[in-house]
Amino acid sequence: MIDVLVVDDDFRVAEINATYVGKVPGFRVAARAHSAAQALASVQRGGIDLVLLDHYLPDGTGLELVHRMREQGHGTDVIMITAAGDVTTVQTAMRLGALHYLVKPFTFAALRTRLDSYAALRRTVDRVGGHGVAGQDQVDRIFSALRTTPAPPSPGLPSGHSEPTTDLICAVLHRAHHPLSAHEVAAETGLSRSTAQRYLRHLEQAGRLHLSLKYGDTGRPEHRYAWVAP
Repeated sequence: MIDVLVVDDDFRVAEINATYVGKVPGFRVAARAHSAAQALASVQRGGIDLVLLDHYLPDGTGLELVHRMREQGHGTDVIMITAAGDVTTVQTAMRLGALHYLVKPFTFAALRTRLDSYAALRRTVDRVGGHGVAGQDQVDRIFSALRTTPAPPSPGLPSGHSEPTTDLICAVLHRAHHPLSAHEVAAETGLSRSTAQRYLRHLEQAGRLHLSLKYGDTGRPEHRYAWVAP
């Protein structure tokens, strides 16, 4: 398994990214961090193969964190996942050794493409011989392993629905111990009640949620939603 550290100052975004990682075979989330200090401490403890790194952190930038990691001798691999799209930041990330750079917002398919290419890189290096001497053919195979093709658009979502929001709602319901109402989902996710209702209705129709009715004193039933295990 490839152990991943998910770094994002937004707790909800970190949860979405962690959910994405958990869907990709061969990867697992070893830790989450919401600041550069937390992330560096996780890397220092060891056991992290890959860092999914946001650039904008409350106590510095992601690139400053990578620079400190390299100064301390940590060769942990990094994939940048950030809203920073300026060329200077992208070039600096390349010079510091970031293997991929994914600009927010992105889809699960886009992240999976990068993770799959990273896994292919590790397999290729293992086949070539790890720390042995590589010829030009082996070097070409190592570099070609990181090439990606554009991820296709995610199918199945109605117009106006986003995959990150869908996954955020699914994550909330997945960890809930009892069915939740649209009001409770909205409170957990920070979405409006109408937006939560719209996504819940779609997920229920798609068979991903179970709908039940709870009757109160007014006689008008409250819709409650529960995660349906695949």
